[in-house]
Amino acid sequence: MQVEGKVIICDTIDDAGVTILKKAGLIVEYKPDIESDELMTSVRDCDVIIVRSRTKITKKVIDFASNVKIIARVGVGLDNIDTNYAESKGIKVLNASEAAMNAVSELVIGHMIALSRNIPKANDGIKNGKWLKKELVGGELRGKYLGIVGVGNIGRNVGRIAKCLRMNLLGYDIYPINQDYVREVGLIKTDLRTLLENSDFVTFHVPLTEKTRHLINSETLSYMKPTAFLINTSRGEIIDEESLFRTLSDKGIAGAALDVFEVEPPTNTNLLQLPNIICSPHIAAQTKEAQELASIVIAEKVIQTLFSNR
Repeated sequence: MQVEGKVIICDTIDDAGVTILKKAGLIVEYKPDIESDELMTSVRDCDVIIVRSRTKITKKVIDFASNVKIIARVGVGLDNIDTNYAESKGIKVLNASEAAMNAVSELVIGHMIALSRNIPKANDGIKNGKWLKKELVGGELRGKYLGIVGVGNIGRNVGRIAKCLRMNLLGYDIYPINQDYVREVGLIKTDLRTLLENSDFVTFHVPLTEKTRHLINSETLSYMKPTAFLINTSRGEIIDEESLFRTLSDKGIAGAALDVFEVEPPTNTNLLQLPNIICSPHIAAQTKEAQELASIVIAEKVIQTLFSNR
């Protein structure tokens, strides 16, 4: 499929997608370190802008991009793109939500096991000459209740893996949950409060919106059991970190695992230094397989969209 046009890639992406775009006949400018001033001038004659997380496509950038037909993110969330303004200008906004599904799901399960079996503390103890065997009595995932907040592609995949580990599943979403999936895994659909009150683990897979910002706060954290664990690999700002700090400090919940933070890199050192929290640097989709697939998916979606608009 051959198409015409100019693409600017503003962040580092896997070479596979770049190759596909070029083979389709597109002129590709690969500028993974581009800064805002250069970006303003570079987008003027482009048909497509491709980003990951670093580059912000604001209203100002969109106003400069007078010829742009597509803005694409090689990833899941779109909070670094002013999607409403782009779409009001007739610009198609694309993402690669399906590409990160497996990578994110595996990290969620990994964090759950790390929390329940005290793996970070065990590792640190051994490296510091301590044999903490008697202290590290963990728990099993089998038979526990996993609450999934946001039952989309990633949430459903987490549920499938958890079901294989013989966990019970609770699900909450503001959108209708696929009934075939409900029957497949035996998911119990419920409201957010009931989910939080009854789950042993809670994992979040929602976009950042005004409704989800600080969805988890002092009130909603108070619904959770003191033995429960919280895992967030979606967007940092869905959790009020100060409320989480107080809850963890007071043993209101057993622990938390965060891959995302309100500010990245995180600056809330009080939270990070708590013994009942484990952290990773926004790596949920950072696998070779996921990055390659996301790059390919976006390249193919861009080409298909340009071809259909001819």
